[in-house]
Amino acid sequence: MSFRDILRGMVERVEGGQGAVIMGYDGIPIDEYIKEDAALDIQLLSVEYATLLKEIRRTIEVLKTGEMEEISITTGLTRVIVRPVNGEFFVVFVLGKDGNFGKGRYLLKRDAPRLAEALQ
Repeated sequence: MSFRDILRGMVERVEGGQGAVIMGYDGIPIDEYIKEDAALDIQLLSVEYATLLKEIRRTIEVLKTGEMEEISITTGLTRVIVRPVNGEFFVVFVLGKDGNFGKGRYLLKRDAPRLAEALQ
């Protein structure tokens, strides 16, 4: 199964899912699935969050609080869930503000290992 198929499966199974991007911490996307009617530029959002994630990951390492597992960001328009896939890549999953956040978290947690396996 391709990256895009896994990402599409997550986005299409979650009410309010808008898109998902697998990306390196360098801000370069590997693959994505974005609905045509997405309210935001999800690719740009992912690139901008990559910079923030590098800082968060560095802070976690300095504080020695364990591996980063998940980050969520809620704004007036969106709910964003970020989950590392391995030491080099992460997935950004974007939902509308009323999207099913719990199901999005579950599917992302369930499918992250499949994405990691596909990266090898």
